[in-house]
Amino acid sequence: QVQLVESGGGLVQPGGSLRLSCAASGSIFSNYYMSWHRQAPGKRRALVAGIYSGGTTTYVDSVKGRFTISKDNAKNTVYLQMNSLKPEDTAVYYCQAGLGINVYWGQGTQVTVSS
Repeated sequence: QVQLVESGGGLVQPGGSLRLSCAASGSIFSNYYMSWHRQAPGKRRALVAGIYSGGTTTYVDSVKGRFTISKDNAKNTVYLQMNSLKPEDTAVYYCQAGLGINVYWGQGTQVTVSS
């Protein structure tokens, strides 16, 4: 079992930055594929960025160059640094941990980009 707790969301103006954190507990964090997803009102939850156990990262095209996913295995935490935020980035952001058929989700954190 893995428990995930996100933090760092909030209200930010367009062009601003936020850093989301996802603290994991309950299993061997370093073995998991960790990812961030988001769900805007009326839309499906979608993958934003992921990081493999070896450190390889992937991003959806709409956030490339603006968002950075990273992890600290010693702290069992994965981060999403979000820069140059746009109103269309407004969503609930969820952390996910995956290993084989086992998938775990956090409770989500709201990010609102508005002037």
